Amino acid sequence: MTRLVAALLILACTGPARALPRGAAVPDRFDGTWSVEIVTESGACDRAYRYPVRIERGRARFLGTAFTIQGSVAGNGIVRGSISGGAATADVRGRLGRNGFGAGTWVSSGALECRGRWNAERRG
Repeated sequence: MTRLVAALLILACTGPARALPRGAAVPDRFDGTWSVEIVTESGACDRAYRYPVRIERGRARFLGTAFTIQGSVAGNGIVRGSISGGAATADVRGRLGRNGFGAGTWVSSGALECRGRWNAERRG
């Protein structure tokens, strides 16, 4: 579960916000590197993490196979999505802003039930 919570920060910048028509350009106004902090407010998950996340064409780049991430950032910054790893799943909601900051919440279910908030700041 610790690894799932750590991966939430990747998801903080991804999530299915809306379906784009086939062939439609993905908004890039949120592309770049984001520093994302996740904080556990309840449950037995680790207290907090901060990691850089790279967004390209509205999708987070994740190197590895430990998690399944579904979703994208909508053109208006809305973040909705899910991440799963092992027996745990987390749902993430929130928004990235044009001002270079974002925030939202996350809730996990499965082996450990935790919930918390996330904050993001654009770094490049």
